Amino acid sequence: MTTPSSAFPALPSSATQGHPVLGHPVHPAPPRLPHDLRGRWIALLFVACFALVAVPILTHPLPPLSDYVNHLARMHVIAALPDDPDIARFYYLKWSILPNVMMDLIVPVIERVTDIYTAGEIYTLMCFALIAAGTLTLNRALFGMWSALPLIAFPLLYNAIFLIGVMNYYFGMGLALFALAAWAFLRERPWPWRFAISTLFVVVLFFCHLFAAGVYGVGLLAFELDRLRQGRGQPWGPRLATFVAAGLPFLPILPLLIASPTWGLSTENVWEPQGKVEGIEMVVNVYFDYVAVLLTAVVVGAGIWAARHRLLHVHSLMLPLLLVAGAVYLAMPRVVFASYMADQRLPVAIAFFVLAAMRADLRHRLARRGFAVVLILLLAVRVGEVQVVWNRLSQWTGAFHQSVEQIKPGSRILVAYADINGGNDPRDLGLVHAACLAMIEKSSLVTTAFAVKGKQILRVHQPYRDHVDTEDGTPPQIEQLLVTEEEPSVDGPRYWDLWPQNFDYVYVLFTEHGAPNPDSDRLKLVYEGERFQLYQVIPPGAPPS
Repeated sequence: MTTPSSAFPALPSSATQGHPVLGHPVHPAPPRLPHDLRGRWIALLFVACFALVAVPILTHPLPPLSDYVNHLARMHVIAALPDDPDIARFYYLKWSILPNVMMDLIVPVIERVTDIYTAGEIYTLMCFALIAAGTLTLNRALFGMWSALPLIAFPLLYNAIFLIGVMNYYFGMGLALFALAAWAFLRERPWPWRFAISTLFVVVLFFCHLFAAGVYGVGLLAFELDRLRQGRGQPWGPRLATFVAAGLPFLPILPLLIASPTWGLSTENVWEPQGKVEGIEMVVNVYFDYVAVLLTAVVVGAGIWAARHRLLHVHSLMLPLLLVAGAVYLAMPRVVFASYMADQRLPVAIAFFVLAAMRADLRHRLARRGFAVVLILLLAVRVGEVQVVWNRLSQWTGAFHQSVEQIKPGSRILVAYADINGGNDPRDLGLVHAACLAMIEKSSLVTTAFAVKGKQILRVHQPYRDHVDTEDGTPPQIEQLLVTEEEPSVDGPRYWDLWPQNFDYVYVLFTEHGAPNPDSDRLKLVYEGERFQLYQVIPPGAPPS
């Protein structure tokens, strides 16, 4: 295994010209690197892989991802206001400087020419394309020529973090890859262009997701550490000044964050030692452990074989990248600015940077064909896993659509849990926010809709604001509803207090089949599906049916 120090190896200081601090040295042309697939074959493989990875998205207009339908409902509200009177009665928008609005800016525009479900599919595929193309482009910037190896990013697009439905972060991961690629391309160019473009990327990444800007920061720090190491023997002062100056594009982050309502969540941080290993496993885990083990074994085995035969080439960026990312990951809290799974999102992003820092020697026809076959097989296994599970889960998706049809337009809907552990299984994730379908189909108020100050632009009008979750918490359990039917919570107030007066329907999630009515005096069963029940509320004073 060889380790090229850079696509543009450093020259002695006498051959370096430019600004003494922000210098842009001129280097000779990079050496010819090992043979690879021709550009048109890489492009064809990219198209084939993208077509394959798109199958589950295109065949499931409402994929069973945790937060996805909640975000999609907000997109519909943005597009529907102010024309929908029921939506306008419940919701309004408060635009502000938020590091979490890229989907809000893109999807409602797409919905103008199509339906909201197709708009969500298009956005999701945009995220996939950005990440895969960003990995390829960063690899090109590092090695000086196109390589087929980064196409291995395609099987990783489906991972446990994607199942959570963090769509703004996913878009930002792709942009972060392009941001570092642009920095690498411009590293030897006049510094004003490099800093201007990097600053622009930082600002856009901020509005994608604050963590996405952090991912770019990790990659850039590793890149400049590698450059600093390569420059040994040159004057220490200019090298250090150039290294420090690389952080200048990130200066807009602080004033943007202070001006944002997100700053009000700056004290809501929680560090947990448990789950760090699980975060790494999320890179390859989706639904079945044996599939993750199989894919990992094939990739690792192929990598070891290629390294032993000196066919695998690793960029010198790899070591500082792993060191910086590892240190940040261990130090990073689980909850940052009230955003959950903050640390566990990092390994997935770093995996794409790692792939971009490798290339393989595919000069032999057998190696080229073998790589193409293995890539397609790996992707087919991963896509097959997702497709099989999503086909099975589409049964409850269809049932949930049928239950929403029983709801009267403009209703107020309370979401409750029958099982406090509901949603922990990856197969349950799509049910967590499924009630938000009623926002799209019936212009309803749903208690679990994301309307958290500092996180989303969606707000709830009074007097309904006191009857929805504005803290992004866990829905109440059935037992909690029963004790607050006529009296408010002892340690309250809680948004579900006196719920028969304030809601028209109750969705009970994670139920057992045939579960009895928990409160026959106040609830009438309207629809029962797999793992959920829909009840109509019998208002106080009305006789039980």
